[in-house]
Amino acid sequence: MMEFLYFPEDKTEYIPAVISLGVFIALAVLVMFLIMRVSKKQEERTEEQFGHQQEKKESLSYKPQGK
Repeated sequence: MMEFLYFPEDKTEYIPAVISLGVFIALAVLVMFLIMRVSKKQEERTEEQFGHQQEKKESLSYKPQGK
C-alpha cells in the first residue's frame, strides 16, 4: 500500500543525500549572513542620510514649557 516510501537496505545510499543537505544548509546560512550584512549597511546609510533631518525636526517642534 505505501510503495512510494523507499528506505534502502544499503545505508550508503543516504550519503549523497546527506552531503547535498549539508551543502544547502551551509549555503542558506551564508546567504542569511550576507543579507544581514547588506541590511546593516543600508540601515547605516539611511540613518546617516535621514538622521540629520530627524534631529532638525525635533529641534523645531513645539515643546511646551513646564511651570
